[in-house]
Amino acid sequence: MTSLAEMTWKEIVLVVGVVVACYWNSLFCGFVFDDVSAILDNKDLRPSTPLMNLFRNDFWGTPMTEERSHKSYRPLTVLTFRINYVFSELSAKSYHLLNLVLHAVVCLIFLQVCRLFLDQKSSLVAALLFAVHPIHTEAVTGVVGRAELLSSIFLLAAFLSYTKSKGLDNSIVWTPIALTVILVAVATLCKEQGITVIGICCVYEVFVAQGFTLPHLWDTVLRILRGKDGLPYSLLQTLLKLIVLMFSTLLLVIVRVQVIQSQLPVFTRFDNPAAVSQTPARQLTFNYLLPVNAWLLLNPSELCCDWTMGTIPLVESLLDMRNLAIVAFYSVLGLMVHHGVRYSVDSSKTVIMALSLIVLPFIPASNLFFPVGFVIAERVLYVPSMGFCILVAHGWRKTTKSRNLKKLSWIGMAILLATHAVKTVNRNWDWESEYTLFMSALKVNKNNAKLWNNVGHALENQNNYERALKYFLQATRVQPDDIGAHMNVGRTYKNLNQTKEAEDAYMIAKSLMPQIIPGKKYATRVAPNHLNVYINLANLIRANESRLEEADQLYRQAISMRPDFKQAYISRGELLLKMKKPLEARDAYLRALELDRTNADLWYNLAIVNIEMKEPSEALKNFNQALELNTKHKLALFNSALLMQESGDARLRPEAKQRFLIYVEQDPDDANGYFNLGMLAMDDNKNEEAERWMKKAIKMQLGFRSALFNLALLYSQTGRELDALPVLNELLVHYPEHVKGLILKGDILMNHKKDTEGAKECFERILQMDPNNVQGKHNLCVVYFEERDLLKAERCLVETLALAPHEEYIHRHLSIVRGKIAALSAGGQQVSLADGAPSPAVEGKKAPLEKGKINKNAQKTSPAKKPSESEEQSKKLLEESQPDKRTKTKSTKEMKEIEKKRAAALKRLEEIERILSGD
Repeated sequence: MTSLAEMTWKEIVLVVGVVVACYWNSLFCGFVFDDVSAILDNKDLRPSTPLMNLFRNDFWGTPMTEERSHKSYRPLTVLTFRINYVFSELSAKSYHLLNLVLHAVVCLIFLQVCRLFLDQKSSLVAALLFAVHPIHTEAVTGVVGRAELLSSIFLLAAFLSYTKSKGLDNSIVWTPIALTVILVAVATLCKEQGITVIGICCVYEVFVAQGFTLPHLWDTVLRILRGKDGLPYSLLQTLLKLIVLMFSTLLLVIVRVQVIQSQLPVFTRFDNPAAVSQTPARQLTFNYLLPVNAWLLLNPSELCCDWTMGTIPLVESLLDMRNLAIVAFYSVLGLMVHHGVRYSVDSSKTVIMALSLIVLPFIPASNLFFPVGFVIAERVLYVPSMGFCILVAHGWRKTTKSRNLKKLSWIGMAILLATHAVKTVNRNWDWESEYTLFMSALKVNKNNAKLWNNVGHALENQNNYERALKYFLQATRVQPDDIGAHMNVGRTYKNLNQTKEAEDAYMIAKSLMPQIIPGKKYATRVAPNHLNVYINLANLIRANESRLEEADQLYRQAISMRPDFKQAYISRGELLLKMKKPLEARDAYLRALELDRTNADLWYNLAIVNIEMKEPSEALKNFNQALELNTKHKLALFNSALLMQESGDARLRPEAKQRFLIYVEQDPDDANGYFNLGMLAMDDNKNEEAERWMKKAIKMQLGFRSALFNLALLYSQTGRELDALPVLNELLVHYPEHVKGLILKGDILMNHKKDTEGAKECFERILQMDPNNVQGKHNLCVVYFEERDLLKAERCLVETLALAPHEEYIHRHLSIVRGKIAALSAGGQQVSLADGAPSPAVEGKKAPLEKGKINKNAQKTSPAKKPSESEEQSKKLLEESQPDKRTKTKSTKEMKEIEKKRAAALKRLEEIERILSGD
């Protein structure tokens, strides 16, 4: 064994340069495959999420206590993602750059490790081969592969630390051992396989540090058992160190078991078909996967991002020819182990340490001792490939010592490094997008329905539903019992507005669900996301008002199968609101909150129920709770501000304004935010500010009805009636049947432009739309009066009185007109007004401010992978309700304004009476 030598700067530059040359193009890749769940959908990355959540949740942001948790506990890896987010949020380039840097660091530390077992040239060859090996693209270019990179850094550091635990006088140096235990714990918090370095240290201690061989150990044990010899001091030292290592391992395992709540993750037969197979297919298939992984290291020509489902057919018989690969694999492995443990030469020590790096870190992913959620995963070969590279470099060193093979071996190694480097660069481009990644995988494996589904998802994200449907249908042909594939078909048909076909696809998926077995937990037999078939089917059929009860039955069925199925409560709560059952909706949301009190969307939904139940104070309290959990929750910001504004409490207006300002900062393209800031300014009599916000809203949304009307009303109330006319004209171009706009326009034309024909046209248009409109009818009567046609005015007022027999002002006006007619008739005069008589004002009950409605859409939470249909429906409903988000409930302030307008109307009525009573 060679001593640990310092790296030269030339070696550092060479290794780092090769890494950069191989992975520079990874910087142009996006977030793909598992990155979506681990990065884009993971709330633990957001600064608003408490830091302690990283230590309570799994790698994907799911609480470890939940059954659907993957149980992969890697808080330190997630912490690095969070650091990325702080500096660049969701810019993929920074995440890929850090992965590239970490891979370079691993290569340099690995070079140091190689120096323990190889000479300088061979160590460099091993490090370069490791740097360029194409099998690493998934770990380096895939952002989630950072778990492998970080774990490897601390795993190698722990091993290097342990190699210094033997003093010059063969004594035990405890400081490196303590440091090793700490580094192992850190490695395990990056990824679970970090703990396997303890086993590597044990192999090193026995066969390298102490120089034992298997025959020597066996002979020593026999001599002790026969009483011929005592326990050698060197063996006592070894045992003591091994006990410390094993005790620390046991402690870490106990902590890890406590973290996962003593529960293994739930996987389906689609994730790992062999795991649910019977003997001997299970054992034969898992053993066959070992030579398949070895072949990927030897010949990484056909790489695939997903090896689940039907990628590798089960080995179901001893007569299967693939069993020969198993025999060959174990034969070669046995020969190398024999060479490593039988002899004490340096070559044997190199081989045994290389094998320990290959075998021990791979054990957790081997399926041999417990099932995992995949068949093959290329990224888990990251650490085992280190041992492989040491073996290759060791063999290369042997061949270079032969005079006949030296030149050939150098050429061969150069070709190997060059071809691997080119393959790695090309493979990186596959990770550019989900579409390119999954299409490259289909070239390797067409028997995996998951790949067909994922290509469909990629096309679906591009709104290319027709092409996506073809891939989803192919997935159902490749794997007819794939529930998820049929769900995808149903969702795509729905997006194509083919509801009958969508329902048929969902019904097929539903029929494939396992039947409930008494006494057996449903969740242990099905992937939790498959229960979304009930949610999606219910969301589809509830569009038909006659099938609401049927939809509710589906939600309840999902809940009965899984009482902690939060999404079912959320969707059912929305349906119950639609069915006018707010009390039951509240109960559904409260039950969901019992499962997840940190979900801001649930508090928002509960606030919407409070609004429906006319409980504004409770609604505001729940909106505030949502904002405590997510300060940028857009809907809670908007509707809580609206609720404050409508309360009529002037003390709440500053906070309402602040929330609207935050809302428009987050969503600068939504005109509703500017409109409501304008309404707040009108409430505060800040007319110039109100005008500015209203114009901004109109600019953002052409033909914004409420903004146009209220801007015209603002001009009218501030003595700028002529400025209001072009605004009203624009309003009536977009909404020709806007009654309030027609009344206001008629009022301005009558009283300020003296345009009786224009006013008459406005009021007549109102009556064409609504013959029973009292205000329009009365104002038309005033127009007749203005035109000096008292008889027509009389008839008009009689008709108006029939519509509103209890309106006192109509009675008064009719009696005045009749009195005028009688006076003129008695004097023998024509029944008309004298020239120059003052014109009466149009009836002055001006339209109140046009306000909107609280957005009562229940906000939905997002599933781990693709959004459910209920979420898409929530977005659609939100878009439909956007133009009118204000509440109909009149505030105290608005009531005062209306009373003020009524007083003005009575004043005008008195003016009309004075005019009609005059000579």
